[in-house]
Amino acid sequence: METRAHRVHRVVVLALAGLLPFELGIPHRIFGRAKDSAGRPLYEILTCGLAPGPVPTDADFDIHVEHGPELLATADTVVVPASYELGPVHDEGRLTPELAVALGHIRPGTRLVSICTGGYVLAAAGYLDGRRATTHWSSAEHFQQTFPAVLVDPGVLYTDDGDVLTSAGVAAGIDLCLHIVRRDHGAAVANDVARRTVVPPHREGGQAQFIERPVPQPQRSATTAARAWVLDRLHEPLRLTDLARQEAMSVRTFTRRFREESGLSPGEWIVGQRVERARALLEQTDLPMEHVAREAGFGTAQSLRKHVQAALGVSPTAYRRTFRDAEQGSTLPSPDGTSVVAGSVH
Repeated sequence: METRAHRVHRVVVLALAGLLPFELGIPHRIFGRAKDSAGRPLYEILTCGLAPGPVPTDADFDIHVEHGPELLATADTVVVPASYELGPVHDEGRLTPELAVALGHIRPGTRLVSICTGGYVLAAAGYLDGRRATTHWSSAEHFQQTFPAVLVDPGVLYTDDGDVLTSAGVAAGIDLCLHIVRRDHGAAVANDVARRTVVPPHREGGQAQFIERPVPQPQRSATTAARAWVLDRLHEPLRLTDLARQEAMSVRTFTRRFREESGLSPGEWIVGQRVERARALLEQTDLPMEHVAREAGFGTAQSLRKHVQAALGVSPTAYRRTFRDAEQGSTLPSPDGTSVVAGSVH
């Protein structure tokens, strides 16, 4: 019999007509690659529709789902990917009777996740009322007009409100699913999934959704080399002039280019990388806090505490303790200060 710590968390993906096949596959790809230290799957991912059978997509093929909406009653997490055929959900902000019946199967306390315009479904069902949420930037204004009770943040990659999480379009769904894995099981597991999937291991939810120049123009230098240089020296004092020198730019030009390419200032990005380094050290080692602070580049335990608390909502000591406890089935902190059972949500 499985122990609670090894319980497999069930993710049910709701496939609606007009869905985008890429976004439908994101939960299967990300959660399906998450393994514990013994190589056992940490998630079970299943797909359902409003009825068993074919579901049309926005491509030139349908998908066939074996399960109907009754499967939603068994979910620990429900994911709603984007669809281009939401009908009255999108146009009027109301559920169809068929969709309302389907969502009625979801148990109280189930974690709810949307990718891109899948947020319209959660909003129409009332799950987002009074909560911060996002969607694809091109739909944000319409989303806010349709659902005035929702606190729409149009610029971020994803939002985490504890048991309800939303993402912007397409690739932001990957970021959100990795964030959930990190929240459930820590940075080491999430980073392993990212490596296997060949995607960046961590983009903060608050990072700008629309980046001015995601692909550097020809004959315009990028800041990639400077970022690689930083990652090898997170434990050292880092000056903006040193980063700019790696790209042979002035500080002003480098700062502008960095924000255009990453959506963050150099300082914000470095702090985020240092928090990730500290997080890994807290999870994987028993190093004293002063040592963790030095290795991560924060210098002192007080500075480490300040930045980890700001990013994760708990102190480094509490994070280490709850992460270790989570291996025995306790809780991990989430960035909003709520707690989530490792491998399950209740």
